[in-house]
Amino acid sequence: MKKKLGILAIAALLSSGAYAASIDHIQTYTPEYLGNQAQNGMINKSSVYYNPAGLVHLDNGTYFHIGAQLAVGHEKMDYNGKEYKADLLQYIPTLALYSVRDERTIFWTFSGIGGGGDLEYKDGVAGTAVVSDILNDLAHNLGLKNANFVDNGSSAEGKSLYGQTTIGRAWKVNDKLSMSIAGRAVLGMKKLKGNIDINSNLPIDNLKNIHADIDSDRTAWGLGAQIGFNYKATDRLNLAMRYDSRVKLNFKASGDQTPANIPFLGEFGFSDFYPEYTPGTKTRRDLPAILALGASYKVTDRWTTAISGNYYFNKDAKMDRTKASPILEQFGIKDIKAEYDNGWEIALGNEYKLNEKWTLLGSVNYAHTGAKVSSYDDIEFALNSITVGAGLKYAPTDCDEWVFTMCHFFYDQESGHYNEKYAHYPTVANPEYDKSITAFGLAYTKKF
Repeated sequence: MKKKLGILAIAALLSSGAYAASIDHIQTYTPEYLGNQAQNGMINKSSVYYNPAGLVHLDNGTYFHIGAQLAVGHEKMDYNGKEYKADLLQYIPTLALYSVRDERTIFWTFSGIGGGGDLEYKDGVAGTAVVSDILNDLAHNLGLKNANFVDNGSSAEGKSLYGQTTIGRAWKVNDKLSMSIAGRAVLGMKKLKGNIDINSNLPIDNLKNIHADIDSDRTAWGLGAQIGFNYKATDRLNLAMRYDSRVKLNFKASGDQTPANIPFLGEFGFSDFYPEYTPGTKTRRDLPAILALGASYKVTDRWTTAISGNYYFNKDAKMDRTKASPILEQFGIKDIKAEYDNGWEIALGNEYKLNEKWTLLGSVNYAHTGAKVSSYDDIEFALNSITVGAGLKYAPTDCDEWVFTMCHFFYDQESGHYNEKYAHYPTVANPEYDKSITAFGLAYTKKF
């Protein structure tokens, strides 16, 4: 019981934002990223997350970094003319401690690393709404032309969060080249809670009132490694590379579910559509490896410009590969497996020093997740996005720095794959998926 309470306490701190740049990964480790998303080649107080090898070029001292982000917005899906929407209000913390001493640095970080926050669809989701349409088509095919199945208060809640802690060391190889190595521990937690409630006008007990529910949690621990290089080519040009290894995560589902019993078909429930959440089931869902590249160039004494790119090795990660449910075959449903290509993103950022205390930040980022349409469902739909961010840095002294940032994520609206998965059911419509998220950040770094 104490272990479970401990995991829940950590989870309360690690609820990661729903603004992932890849399938599960986020890059919003720090509030400063919201203002300048081209962090990979920068050398600053946030480099402990993005370019740890570059920390050796900071002034000697011990640095304590603390930050917080607040994401607001919504995720929604439209199905058969009805909107299913969940509001997002998510807090994300950041902590880091690092010591720079001459030619070596020791660092520690704690933050979110992936996930989609906590979303509650009070009016259900497309995946619950489709059930009544399937039953109507089945009944009509059996000659029950007057049968009418309608949703009667279905709902769903999903949670996805990943937290990480990393400890490592960086050192100078020579005056220009430095490198870093680190180890990482990741906690992954996912939740699915929902109910299907359907009424019909048929005078049969198991068809007049149909109920199914689930309350399932999936948890996993995993370890990974990180290696980084920084090359300070000139006083103005800096180049950097970081590789975060894949984190193998074996999720185990626990909880309860109540299936519905349909005459002539048998039992069915949430686990037929989401088998990875079946209580007692173990499935792999790894965090893919990342290759992060970046460069920054000091154009003038006041203006620094930067470019960053991230490549996500989704194909090399095992991500919820499960067998099709027998009940789906009875429905005549073609089961479509979720597939992922490798993802990538590119960011351009600028920092302009207004005076000795204030610096202006601005950036734009494009993210291509690599998620194919077959992966879209109520639990996840990773959409491509363009992000625009801005912010301010305030350094009242040489030992104190404040960062204020905000950004907005413009997501592509995409259609689902119900037209393929439920091709035998003419009343089933194809859902549309969309998101809209704005994030605000505040951070403080103290040098001792």
